[in-house]
Amino acid sequence: MAANLPDPTGTSPAKPNSTVGTRVRNLLIVLVAIALSVAVFFGLQTQTNSVSLNSLAEEATPLEVALKNGKPTLMEFYANWCTSCQAMAPAMDALEQQYQDQINFVMLNVDNTKWLPEVLHYRVDGIPHFVFLNSKGEAIANTIGEQPRTIMAANLEALVAGASLPYAQATGQVSAFSTAVKPTKPANDDPRSHSSQVVN
Repeated sequence: MAANLPDPTGTSPAKPNSTVGTRVRNLLIVLVAIALSVAVFFGLQTQTNSVSLNSLAEEATPLEVALKNGKPTLMEFYANWCTSCQAMAPAMDALEQQYQDQINFVMLNVDNTKWLPEVLHYRVDGIPHFVFLNSKGEAIANTIGEQPRTIMAANLEALVAGASLPYAQATGQVSAFSTAVKPTKPANDDPRSHSSQVVN
């Protein structure tokens, strides 16, 4: 009868090693699966938001073509170091995909001295700087700084329709930019002095 009585010391037989090992293995599998899921999630987020300014510039319409093809144009002055330009890159890529058949998208890097005449002509002193050109290549409006996608889309819709832009002359967050060359002014700007420059 003593064999059927409970153990008075309270000790129980040890669990087999295979059960503890199985639990540890299952815990490790769960942890690895969670880590991989998080890595894949963040990896996909990074890929979908990584539109580079260089890739946008490569896909952009050359300025010479845009001025001659009879379509309205959105010209963006940018720089690779410009955080506002980088922040707008995904929205600009989406807008270009949406309007590429109706509007030229031109990108001019302000760090490239080739575009200095345009930088001076359009008075670029902060970037991103957007210039809206009609189908004849004439500047009709501009916006400066980081703009919400909805604002840019409304302006592009108006540009396509040939209507006045609802958000022209808008200014958002900009990255400061200054050219090494400043436009020169005549020494004497007084209109009354023009006659004194005439030699008899």
